[in-house]
Amino acid sequence: MLETLRNFWESTGLALASADPVTLIKYLVMYVIIGVLLYLAIGKKFEPMLLLPIAFGMLLANLPGAGLIHTEWFLVDSPDYGNILRHGGLIDILYMGVKLGVYPSLIFLGIGAMTDFSPLIANPKSLMLGAAAQMGVFVAYAGAIFLGFSAAAAAAIAIIGGADGPTAILVTKELAPKLLGAIAVAAYSYMALIPIIQPPIMKLVTTKKERAIHMTTLRTVSKTELILFPIIVTAVVCLILPSAAPLVGFLMLGNLFNVTGVVDRLSKTAQNELINIVTIFLGVSVGATANAESFLSFETISIVVLGLLAFCFSTLGGLLFGKLMCWLTKGKINPLIGSAGVSAVPMAARVSQMVGQKEDPSNFLLMHAMGPNVAGVIGSAVAAGWFLSCFR
Repeated sequence: MLETLRNFWESTGLALASADPVTLIKYLVMYVIIGVLLYLAIGKKFEPMLLLPIAFGMLLANLPGAGLIHTEWFLVDSPDYGNILRHGGLIDILYMGVKLGVYPSLIFLGIGAMTDFSPLIANPKSLMLGAAAQMGVFVAYAGAIFLGFSAAAAAAIAIIGGADGPTAILVTKELAPKLLGAIAVAAYSYMALIPIIQPPIMKLVTTKKERAIHMTTLRTVSKTELILFPIIVTAVVCLILPSAAPLVGFLMLGNLFNVTGVVDRLSKTAQNELINIVTIFLGVSVGATANAESFLSFETISIVVLGLLAFCFSTLGGLLFGKLMCWLTKGKINPLIGSAGVSAVPMAARVSQMVGQKEDPSNFLLMHAMGPNVAGVIGSAVAAGWFLSCFR
C-alpha cells in the first residue's frame, strides 16, 4: 500500500514541481503572472477575447507532467510533423497552425471582413499617420540590437510596436520561435492596456486647445471605391513586398467579402465563426509556449520593457505627425487621431475619441480616428513583410 501511494505521489504534478526548489519558485511566479492576465481579462475586461485564452494556455503549459505541448519539437529547422501528429499532445497539434503560419492569416481574413476602410479612403492623408505610428517598431529594433539580440530576434521584438498580435506571431514564428511566448504575451497584454498607456502620452504631447479641435465630416465613399481599394492595395503592397502577402492579401480578401455584398455568408463566417475558432486555437497554443523554463529569463524581461517602449514611441510618432498635420492645415486636424495609428482596431480609435470628448463632450473623433487606425493595420503588415524579406 505504501509503495502504491509513493508511486502515485511521484507521478503527480505536485511532486514533480516540488522536487527542485528553484523549479517550484518558477512555477509559482508563472501562476502569479497568469493570475494577473486572468484578472485583466475577466475583472477589467481588457481584451478578454485575446488575454483569456492566452492566460489559460499558459496555465496548461505550466502544469507539471501534463505534457500538452513539446516546444522543443518545433525549435528545429525542419520539424517532424508526422511525429508530432502521431505522438504530440493536444496543444502540439493546435500549435502546428501557428508554426505553419495559418492562424495569423485567417485572423486577418476576419479582421478585414469587420473593417471599414471608408474613413481611410475619404481621408487618404490619414495613411501617413498610420505610417508615422510605426516609429516604435524601429525604436524597439534599435533597442533590441543594443541589448545584444540578433537582428532577426530584434525584428520580431520590434513588431510588438505595431500593436498587432497576429502580425507579431507570424514574424516571431519565422525569425525567433524561441521568443514566441514572451513576444505574444507582451504584444497582447499591451494591446489590452492601450486605454491606460496612451492617454497620459496624448495629454503630455498635445495642448488643451488641440485636443478640442473639431474636424469636418468625412465625405461619402462610393461602393466602387470600396471595392477597388482592397484590390489595388493587395496588388501594390504585395508586388513591392511579397513577404507581406499572407497578411495583407487575406486582410483585403476579407474586406472584399464585406464590401461587395455578394458573399454575405462568407463575410459573416469570417467575422464570426471562423475568427472566433481561430482566436481560441491561436490564444491557447501561443500561451502554452510560455512555460516557466523559457519564459522566466532576462530575455523575457527585456522583451516586456522593449514592448512597452515600442508602444509608447508608436503612440508618440502618430501624435507628433498629427501635430505637424494640424499646423500645416492651420488647425483643421485634431492631433489626437494620430495616436490611433497603431494597429489595435478599434481600441486605439476609441481612446482618441475618449480623450477628445473629455475636453469637449460634443467632439466626435471616432470616424476620423478610424482612418489612421486601419492604416496602422496595413502599416504593421508592411513592416512585418519588410522584416521578413530582410531577415528570413
